[in-house]
Order: sequence, then C-alpha cells, then structure tokens
Amino acid sequence: MDPALQPFLLVAVAVVMGWFAVGVVWNIRRGNAVLRWMQGGLPRLGERTTLRWLGTSVVELTIQRAKPPFRQVEILVVLTPRDVPWLWLLAAGRGRRDFLIVRGQLVTAPRLEYEVAAPRSWTGRRSVAEARLRRWSEQAEGEHLYLAPPASQAVSRSGALDLLGEAGRSFRGVWRISVRRERPQFELHLPLPNPRQADAGAYFDALRRLAQRVAAGTP
Repeated sequence: MDPALQPFLLVAVAVVMGWFAVGVVWNIRRGNAVLRWMQGGLPRLGERTTLRWLGTSVVELTIQRAKPPFRQVEILVVLTPRDVPWLWLLAAGRGRRDFLIVRGQLVTAPRLEYEVAAPRSWTGRRSVAEARLRRWSEQAEGEHLYLAPPASQAVSRSGALDLLGEAGRSFRGVWRISVRRERPQFELHLPLPNPRQADAGAYFDALRRLAQRVAAGTP
C-alpha cells in the first residue's frame, strides 16, 4: 500500500469503528427505554415473558402462555441498524424507522385470511409484494391496500376495514394487519411508540381488543 494513503485509511477505520460504537450504544439505550416502558403493559398479555437480544437491532419477547384471545405471543422490537453506516443510510433512504411487530397464535383460529397494508411503509411494501405474488385481489382504502384471496375478498373487506379503523384510533400509524388461518394467525406492524407519550397498559389492552375481534370472527 502506498504510504501516502495510510493516514486516510486509518482515519476511515477510526470513523467506521467510532460510528459502530455510537450506534450500538444508541440502539441499546433506545431498546432498553422501550423495554422499561413495556413492563407496564406486558402483563395484560401474559404473566411470564422471555426476552433476548438478536444482535444490536432486534429485541425478541415471547409469551408462551398468553391470556385469551392469545395462545402465544411474540413481540419484536426492530430498531434501525444505526451501528453500520451503509445499512443505516440504506434504511433511511427506504423510509425505515424503528417499529414493532406483534405476532400471535389465537385460541380460536380465524375463519378468513386477508392483509391490510400501507404500501409506502417498510413492512407494508413487502406485504403487498408477497400478496401480489400469490395473486390476491387488492383494493385501495386511503393510504392502505386491502388484500385477500379471491374467495375472501368481499366477505372480509368490511370487517377488515373496521379493524383498521379501530387500530388507527389506538395507535399512531398502522403499517400492516395480517390475519391467517395458519401461523402466525394474527400479525400487527406499527411504528415504535414514544415511551414518554404512550400509556403501556392502554397500548397492550388495545392489542388484545384487536385480537379478540379477529378470534371472534368479526374480524
């Protein structure tokens, strides 16, 4: 290597390593703040929660014996990859933000299958693409698309939109609602709430109400 380039290489390495260290600390602090907030609401879903970090950008919480209408619940806190500069830039360019995924197995399996997704959101975009590969029908509903197998298109639409309306009143933004007969039977994607502004108990009560409607088949 040209000796003249060595100082520039050292500076580049220092910048990347420094960015990585700051990004790791930022995500851990952000994740821990959300987890502390969740402690006030998770008992509404179940008494015993298993927690583990998957790298520095994802926290997985699992409730094996959840309260009805859930049988089991998995919650993923997905953070922007702030520790890797090029991944952070890629995520920012695609509009990715910190978000929450709630996946649940229900005591009573849903009768119908459908998706309600915001195509401009990070996960909603992927949901729409997958539904189109399955040749599901779609219909625009404001900022969302309603997607369903042809046999369920007319039957589940009104209930799905009512469910979206209730979710919109309870949460600041809804990226995706997925209802399936198979695992996971209920899935909800939301921008991560601000722990300083949201009440954890009310937040998780709202999650249970949505799942109860799906389990009751209303949907």
